[in-house]
Amino acid sequence: MSRRRAWTAGAVALVVFSVALVPAAAAAGSGLSRATTGGSLERASAPASGPSDRAAETVADMTTAEQAASVVMGHISTTDPSALRAYMAQGLGGFILMGGNIPATGAELKTITAALAPDPDLPPLIAIDQEGGIVSRLSGDAYPSSTTLKTLPVEQTSAAFSARASLVAQADITVNFGTVADVTADPSSFIHGRALGTDPRSSADRVAAATDAQEHFLASTLKHFPGHGAAPGDSHHAIPRTTETLEQWRASDAIPFAAGIDAGASVLMFGHLAYTAIDAAPASLSPRWHEIARDELGFDGVIVSDDLGMLQSSGVADYADPVQNAVSALAAGTDLVLMIAGSTDQTAGQIVSGVTAAVDSGALPAERLADAATRVMALRLQSSASSADWTLCDDCAPVD
Repeated sequence: MSRRRAWTAGAVALVVFSVALVPAAAAAGSGLSRATTGGSLERASAPASGPSDRAAETVADMTTAEQAASVVMGHISTTDPSALRAYMAQGLGGFILMGGNIPATGAELKTITAALAPDPDLPPLIAIDQEGGIVSRLSGDAYPSSTTLKTLPVEQTSAAFSARASLVAQADITVNFGTVADVTADPSSFIHGRALGTDPRSSADRVAAATDAQEHFLASTLKHFPGHGAAPGDSHHAIPRTTETLEQWRASDAIPFAAGIDAGASVLMFGHLAYTAIDAAPASLSPRWHEIARDELGFDGVIVSDDLGMLQSSGVADYADPVQNAVSALAAGTDLVLMIAGSTDQTAGQIVSGVTAAVDSGALPAERLADAATRVMALRLQSSASSADWTLCDDCAPVD
């Protein structure tokens, strides 16, 4: 599995925003640090041993039910650490923090992220939507966001997302669903204000910059593949559709995603978008779109679904069952299924049971589940190893 977070000197983009982090290997190799109030923070290097090999060994020792749990990213809306700890004791592979999980202080947030990892030796992926601006969960993120970055030099995107990622990482959050690779010039589109560009090339430049900046601190995510800009409508409430052909997509909406993948994005989020000339099904449930992402764009990281609860909210009868949606997404090629809207403290367990039953019946190949679980496990091991040692650096010289 390709990983960008090698923590090497010279790879760190310069940033002048406050409250930022620097990988220790980069600091040691170059003497540079990021400016901050009251000192800087440095991060220790990740071990050189391959997480993919260890992930495969770990997954091979799991039961089918354990593998099924490991590919579910769940959610419940609470700030009660004991409730969160009990919820994650199911063995879920991840948790997404939404507004209802964010307490008043940073110290309380770290208590929550600690509670989400009942096994500190193998923490889950802890994710958040911290795009900045329109979609922002954390207070303290006053850094420039897409509404202004799309008109500023690309270097400003690097600086903003370095600072944003450091803010997220300080809370022990390991995945940011924060890079919108959708592109549209239509101001009436609901995604317009969140997109980093109004044309494919300018968007691609900023998506690549945001990806490279974040990958020094956490696993960054490109969303919403294959691109919301071409498909009018809001996928929170419908299945947006477009007749754009594959050739047209390659020349337009694909470009920012390709740039982000080339820049080393760890995660690719599939949207509930139907490009009907390519597949009538939403991309999140389409084997063809997963094949394009893997074989044509060369993405070898973790594919996560957008919130499967959104499929239910579309009102389309075929997508009324969240368990079947999860099984269909995994069968299509998704590695991590995300469930937020309508989720209760029982929903994730129901999905785990449904996925397990699908493997037992042959509806979902055991090899496909194991592959998904291995990809997720590799990212968990990588994120755990590379985020283990944040320390305050009082004597690092600030960046000029």
